[in-house]
Amino acid sequence: MVGRWLGIGKNRVQGTNLLTAMSVPTGAGLLSCRVMDPVNQPVSHAEFTVSDVMGRKVVGGGADPFGSFVATVPAGEYRLGVTAEGYTPLRESATVRENAVTSLGDVALRVAQPPALPEPGDWEIEPAHSSIGFTARHIGLARVHGRFNTFAGVIRIAQQVEQTAMHVVIDASSIDTNVKMRDDHLRSADFLDVDRFPTLEFYSDRFVHKGGNRWAVTGALSLHGVTRTVTLDTEYLGIGNGMEGEVRGACRATTELRRDDFTVSWQTMLARGIAVVGPSIRVALDIQIVPKS
Repeated sequence: MVGRWLGIGKNRVQGTNLLTAMSVPTGAGLLSCRVMDPVNQPVSHAEFTVSDVMGRKVVGGGADPFGSFVATVPAGEYRLGVTAEGYTPLRESATVRENAVTSLGDVALRVAQPPALPEPGDWEIEPAHSSIGFTARHIGLARVHGRFNTFAGVIRIAQQVEQTAMHVVIDASSIDTNVKMRDDHLRSADFLDVDRFPTLEFYSDRFVHKGGNRWAVTGALSLHGVTRTVTLDTEYLGIGNGMEGEVRGACRATTELRRDDFTVSWQTMLARGIAVVGPSIRVALDIQIVPKS
């Protein structure tokens, strides 16, 4: 039997009343707790994972709007992990007994210190440890994954990070989906039209801190001769040192583009009326930056 997660909801049931309110299989018990912040308010976006003593995940899920959760698991020893954006992860141990409730009560999360920001100055994207990828829907079913192999970018970190500016240039012809015929079509006038528009460019001077390590980076994306405002949902990962001791920063970012917004509107339909190419493209960036030499 595997673990089972059950939301508690607004009218939370405490203690042994849980056993009468819920059907618990033979050999199982209940594990519950409520996640609170430092000022004793529930953390509704908390996520939890229950693992066995070997570190194998048994069950996981999200807290309800009141910060609570309850899980049905086989009787035994467990490790409970609780995470939430902007907070330090919490680890607790628990022993769950058959036909009994193990409640950890209210557990308090501590506000996490945000990772150190890069020093002000000019930084550049380090291509060997960075990637710009995308995912598109194909014939309404499968997903096609691709990437751009050639790109460069410079970021000017300001004293006030919100005033930072960045400029990224992508070689349109470097598109790569591991299928030559498809890549040639994507480079053609039906899609990127790389002969007329050899680059994609993104420029931003608006960095908005959303809390914790989350940032919104808004700028102008020029693609296929059209410029539109785009926002990158960005997770800043912090500063570290490379193998040779060089300082580098890292982040991950995602956004979604609609092809029609950039007049990349080529389309055909299969006999059953299914679109060959989906209307939107999911873009994912995994970026490392180093001080500009």
